[in-house]
Amino acid sequence: MEGTDPVNKKLAAALSGGAVLAGALSGCSSGDKGPDPKLIAWAKTVCDAVPAQDAKIKAANEAISTTASDTTSSAATIQKTDSQAFQDMSDGYKALAAAISSAGAPPGVDDGAKRQQNVVTTLNSLSASYADLKKKVDALDTKNQAKFASGLQDIASQTTQLEAQSKSGTAALNALEQGEVKDAIAEQASCKKVSATTSTGGSVPSSTASSSASSSASTSG
Repeated sequence: MEGTDPVNKKLAAALSGGAVLAGALSGCSSGDKGPDPKLIAWAKTVCDAVPAQDAKIKAANEAISTTASDTTSSAATIQKTDSQAFQDMSDGYKALAAAISSAGAPPGVDDGAKRQQNVVTTLNSLSASYADLKKKVDALDTKNQAKFASGLQDIASQTTQLEAQSKSGTAALNALEQGEVKDAIAEQASCKKVSATTSTGGSVPSSTASSSASSSASTSG
Protein backbone atom coordinates (compact mmCIF):
# COMPACT_ATOMS: atom_id res chain seq x y z
CA MET A 1 0.00 0.00 0.00
CA GLU A 2 3.01 2.28 -0.41
CA GLY A 3 1.35 4.27 -3.17
CA THR A 4 -1.79 5.08 -1.19
CA ASP A 5 -0.21 6.07 2.12
CA PRO A 6 0.91 9.61 1.17
CA VAL A 7 -2.40 10.27 -0.58
CA ASN A 8 -4.49 9.17 2.39
CA LYS A 9 -2.33 11.30 4.69
CA LYS A 10 -2.88 14.25 2.38
CA LEU A 11 -6.60 13.59 2.50
CA ALA A 12 -6.62 13.39 6.30
CA ALA A 13 -4.59 16.58 6.68
CA ALA A 14 -6.77 18.57 4.30
CA LEU A 15 -10.04 17.40 5.82
CA SER A 16 -8.99 18.34 9.34
CA GLY A 17 -9.20 22.02 8.46
CA GLY A 18 -12.98 21.94 8.22
CA ALA A 19 -13.58 19.28 10.79
CA VAL A 20 -15.01 21.15 13.71
CA LEU A 21 -17.06 23.95 12.29
CA ALA A 22 -19.25 23.78 15.37
CA GLY A 23 -16.33 25.23 17.32
CA ALA A 24 -17.12 28.57 15.69
CA LEU A 25 -19.92 28.85 18.23
CA SER A 26 -17.39 30.20 20.69
CA GLY A 27 -19.45 30.68 23.80
CA CYS A 28 -17.60 33.91 24.62
CA SER A 29 -19.58 36.77 26.10
CA SER A 30 -19.27 40.35 24.85
CA GLY A 31 -19.75 41.56 28.43
CA ASP A 32 -22.92 43.54 27.70
CA LYS A 33 -26.16 43.27 29.64
CA GLY A 34 -27.93 39.92 29.64
CA PRO A 35 -29.79 38.92 26.45
CA ASP A 36 -33.54 38.54 26.03
CA PRO A 37 -34.94 35.32 27.61
CA LYS A 38 -36.44 34.36 24.24
CA LEU A 39 -32.99 34.59 22.69
CA ILE A 40 -31.52 32.49 25.48
CA ALA A 41 -34.14 29.82 24.77
CA TRP A 42 -33.22 29.97 21.07
CA ALA A 43 -29.51 29.61 21.89
CA LYS A 44 -30.22 26.59 24.08
CA THR A 45 -32.04 24.86 21.22
CA VAL A 46 -29.04 25.41 18.96
CA CYS A 47 -26.29 24.66 21.46
CA ASP A 48 -27.84 21.50 22.86
CA ALA A 49 -27.52 19.93 19.42
CA VAL A 50 -23.86 20.85 19.02
CA PRO A 51 -21.80 18.54 21.33
CA ALA A 52 -23.00 15.20 19.92
CA GLN A 53 -22.49 16.26 16.30
CA ASP A 54 -19.19 17.97 17.09
CA ALA A 55 -17.96 14.73 18.69
CA LYS A 56 -19.13 12.69 15.70
CA ILE A 57 -17.30 14.93 13.23
CA LYS A 58 -14.12 14.95 15.33
CA ALA A 59 -14.18 11.16 15.67
CA ALA A 60 -14.60 10.76 11.92
CA ASN A 61 -11.54 12.92 11.25
CA GLU A 62 -9.53 11.06 13.85
CA ALA A 63 -10.48 7.75 12.22
CA ILE A 64 -9.19 8.94 8.84
CA SER A 65 -5.99 10.27 10.44
CA THR A 66 -5.38 7.04 12.36
CA THR A 67 -5.78 4.92 9.24
CA ALA A 68 -3.60 7.30 7.26
CA SER A 69 -0.77 7.06 9.79
CA ASP A 70 -0.88 3.25 9.79
CA THR A 71 1.34 2.14 6.93
CA THR A 72 -0.06 -1.40 7.17
CA SER A 73 -3.60 -0.30 6.32
CA SER A 74 -4.97 -2.17 3.31
CA ALA A 75 -6.97 -0.55 0.53
CA ALA A 76 -10.11 -2.23 1.85
CA THR A 77 -9.47 -0.86 5.35
CA ILE A 78 -8.85 2.65 4.05
CA GLN A 79 -12.00 2.48 1.93
CA LYS A 80 -14.16 1.23 4.80
CA THR A 81 -12.78 3.77 7.29
CA ASP A 82 -13.03 6.73 4.93
CA SER A 83 -16.51 5.74 3.79
CA GLN A 84 -17.84 5.59 7.34
CA ALA A 85 -16.05 8.81 8.26
CA PHE A 86 -17.53 10.68 5.30
CA GLN A 87 -20.98 9.36 6.21
CA ASP A 88 -20.57 10.50 9.82
CA MET A 89 -19.39 13.95 8.72
CA SER A 90 -22.30 14.27 6.32
CA ASP A 91 -24.75 13.22 9.04
CA GLY A 92 -23.14 15.55 11.58
CA TYR A 93 -23.35 18.67 9.44
CA LYS A 94 -26.86 17.78 8.32
CA ALA A 95 -27.99 17.41 11.94
CA LEU A 96 -26.44 20.77 12.85
CA ALA A 97 -28.23 22.39 9.91
CA ALA A 98 -31.50 20.79 11.00
CA ALA A 99 -31.08 22.02 14.57
CA ILE A 100 -30.41 25.60 13.50
CA SER A 101 -33.23 25.43 10.98
CA SER A 102 -35.75 24.13 13.52
CA ALA A 103 -34.68 26.77 16.04
CA GLY A 104 -35.87 29.43 13.62
CA ALA A 105 -34.48 32.92 13.30
CA PRO A 106 -32.96 34.36 16.50
CA PRO A 107 -35.69 36.58 17.98
CA GLY A 108 -35.19 40.33 17.97
CA VAL A 109 -32.07 40.23 15.79
CA ASP A 110 -31.68 42.40 12.69
CA ASP A 111 -31.45 40.21 9.58
CA GLY A 112 -31.70 37.22 11.92
CA ALA A 113 -33.65 35.10 9.44
CA LYS A 114 -31.15 35.79 6.65
CA ARG A 115 -28.15 35.03 8.86
CA GLN A 116 -29.77 31.83 10.12
CA GLN A 117 -30.58 30.67 6.58
CA ASN A 118 -27.02 31.34 5.43
CA VAL A 119 -25.73 29.01 8.15
CA VAL A 120 -28.27 26.31 7.31
CA THR A 121 -27.39 26.54 3.61
CA THR A 122 -23.63 26.25 4.14
CA LEU A 123 -23.97 23.35 6.60
CA ASN A 124 -26.27 21.46 4.23
CA SER A 125 -23.80 22.13 1.42
CA LEU A 126 -20.99 20.61 3.48
CA SER A 127 -23.17 17.63 4.30
CA ALA A 128 -23.88 17.05 0.61
CA SER A 129 -20.18 17.32 -0.26
CA TYR A 130 -19.20 14.67 2.28
CA ALA A 131 -22.02 12.42 1.07
CA ASP A 132 -20.59 12.77 -2.43
CA LEU A 133 -17.11 11.85 -1.19
CA LYS A 134 -18.56 8.74 0.44
CA LYS A 135 -20.07 7.64 -2.87
CA LYS A 136 -16.77 8.18 -4.63
CA VAL A 137 -14.66 6.31 -2.08
CA ASP A 138 -17.19 3.45 -2.11
CA ALA A 139 -16.72 3.17 -5.87
CA LEU A 140 -12.92 2.80 -5.70
CA ASP A 141 -11.35 -0.47 -6.87
CA THR A 142 -9.56 -1.90 -3.82
CA LYS A 143 -8.23 -4.86 -5.79
CA ASN A 144 -6.07 -2.68 -8.03
CA GLN A 145 -3.58 -0.66 -6.00
CA ALA A 146 -2.71 1.75 -8.81
CA LYS A 147 -6.35 2.53 -9.59
CA PHE A 148 -7.18 2.83 -5.90
CA ALA A 149 -4.32 5.27 -5.28
CA SER A 150 -5.31 7.29 -8.32
CA GLY A 151 -8.93 7.42 -7.22
CA LEU A 152 -7.94 8.43 -3.71
CA GLN A 153 -5.80 11.20 -5.20
CA ASP A 154 -8.84 12.50 -7.09
CA ILE A 155 -10.85 12.53 -3.86
CA ALA A 156 -8.06 14.30 -1.99
CA SER A 157 -7.94 16.99 -4.68
CA GLN A 158 -11.55 17.88 -3.90
CA THR A 159 -10.68 18.93 -0.36
CA THR A 160 -9.87 22.42 -1.65
CA GLN A 161 -13.58 22.84 -2.27
CA LEU A 162 -14.38 21.52 1.20
CA GLU A 163 -11.96 23.98 2.76
CA ALA A 164 -13.69 26.85 0.96
CA GLN A 165 -17.09 25.59 2.12
CA SER A 166 -15.80 25.31 5.67
CA LYS A 167 -14.58 28.90 5.61
CA SER A 168 -17.95 30.03 4.29
CA GLY A 169 -19.67 28.12 7.06
CA THR A 170 -17.46 29.66 9.72
CA ALA A 171 -18.09 33.13 8.29
CA ALA A 172 -21.85 32.49 8.31
CA LEU A 173 -21.74 31.31 11.92
CA ASN A 174 -19.67 34.32 12.94
CA ALA A 175 -22.20 36.60 11.25
CA LEU A 176 -25.03 34.90 13.12
CA GLU A 177 -23.16 35.02 16.43
CA GLN A 178 -23.14 38.77 17.00
CA GLY A 179 -24.30 41.03 19.83
CA GLU A 180 -27.01 39.49 21.99
CA VAL A 181 -26.82 36.22 20.06
CA LYS A 182 -23.20 35.88 21.18
CA ASP A 183 -24.17 36.61 24.78
CA ALA A 184 -27.04 34.11 24.68
CA ILE A 185 -24.74 31.40 23.30
CA ALA A 186 -22.18 32.27 25.99
CA GLU A 187 -24.68 31.24 28.65
CA GLN A 188 -25.08 27.74 27.22
CA ALA A 189 -22.94 25.08 28.87
CA SER A 190 -23.08 22.87 25.77
CA CYS A 191 -21.47 25.51 23.53
CA LYS A 192 -18.92 26.35 26.22
CA LYS A 193 -17.92 22.68 26.33
CA VAL A 194 -17.37 22.52 22.58
CA SER A 195 -15.43 25.79 22.61
CA ALA A 196 -13.15 24.46 25.36
CA THR A 197 -12.32 21.21 23.54
CA THR A 198 -11.71 23.06 20.28
CA SER A 199 -9.35 25.59 21.88
CA THR A 200 -7.27 22.79 23.39
CA GLY A 201 -6.52 21.15 20.08
CA GLY A 202 -9.84 19.83 18.85
CA SER A 203 -9.36 21.19 15.35
CA VAL A 204 -6.68 22.27 12.93
CA PRO A 205 -6.82 25.72 11.28
CA SER A 206 -7.41 25.55 7.55
CA SER A 207 -4.04 27.15 6.76
CA THR A 208 -2.25 24.47 8.79
CA ALA A 209 -4.24 21.72 7.13
CA SER A 210 -3.43 23.09 3.72
CA SER A 211 0.30 23.24 4.41
CA SER A 212 0.21 19.72 5.87
CA ALA A 213 -1.49 18.48 2.73
CA SER A 214 1.18 20.12 0.60
CA SER A 215 3.93 18.52 2.67
CA SER A 216 2.33 15.09 2.35
CA ALA A 217 1.98 15.54 -1.39
CA SER A 218 5.62 16.58 -1.78
CA THR A 219 6.84 13.45 0.00
CA SER A 220 4.73 11.15 -2.15
CA GLY A 221 7.22 11.30 -4.96
